Amino acid sequence: MASEPSGPSQPAEAQSAAVPGQESGDGSGPENPNLDFAGTTPYEDYVKADVLTHLQHPLSDDPGEMSFLVTTQVMELWFTVIVHEWTVASRALRADDPRTALEALKRSVYEMLSLNASWEPLAHLTPAQFNAYRGALGEGSGFQSAMYRRMEFMLGEKSASMLVPHRGAPRVHDELEKALHEPSLYDEVLRYLARRGEDIPEEVLNRDVSQRYEPHPAVERVWAGIYSGDPGGDLLRLGEALTEVAEQVWRWRNDHLVATRRAMGSKQGTGGSAGVAWLEKRAGKNVFPELWTARSHV
Repeated sequence: MASEPSGPSQPAEAQSAAVPGQESGDGSGPENPNLDFAGTTPYEDYVKADVLTHLQHPLSDDPGEMSFLVTTQVMELWFTVIVHEWTVASRALRADDPRTALEALKRSVYEMLSLNASWEPLAHLTPAQFNAYRGALGEGSGFQSAMYRRMEFMLGEKSASMLVPHRGAPRVHDELEKALHEPSLYDEVLRYLARRGEDIPEEVLNRDVSQRYEPHPAVERVWAGIYSGDPGGDLLRLGEALTEVAEQVWRWRNDHLVATRRAMGSKQGTGGSAGVAWLEKRAGKNVFPELWTARSHV
């Protein structure tokens, strides 16, 4: 930045002796940052960066394992914030507050974009590269992720059998069991639609929420009616926000499938899963199914 012209009594060298951290000129630049703290920095106190950056303990000598480990940990953090957003949205719908629900759903879509981008470091692994540290996983597998399981439960993909791997961790098991018996995000949406006067059947509203959600033709008709109505209506905006979420879930599942297929082909997955065959089955399922089938009737 150019400085103001100096007077005859101020040599050019003096102009460069400005206070560090400040722009020369009109004196409107930033002040010096505070660098001296009695303990840890306020940034560290808030972010806990030192904790996060010391959670990586590779179990092989392969340099690629660090990328795999950090990427997986980053995914877990994104799972956590997305579960938080969907919980906020569920509570808001329960309180008949669609504005707050829509804001949380929109944030979760941006977060899922970042989550899905996390596949990039792993998406081009060759079988040899993955095999170099695959043994370090032992029986570990992504389907054992408790936070990802909570995400699936919130999408209506309930299964009591998925609690079994967590019996050895009582707190985690209790949290998952609680989530199993709570209404999913979509259950809260349908209950909200019913309170808004939409014809949601009683058997849908009073279903056993610990069971996987199954599509219902009457719910499909409700969404078809919403999409055929006011194009600026808040119910249609809710439907579109949910569709964005569902699309990102689909992309996540497909990116997982492709990355796994590239890294290990059709071999059995870690943890004894069916690997690619299991992921293919998951990728073929629609989240919030009637939102997709209703479009054929608009």
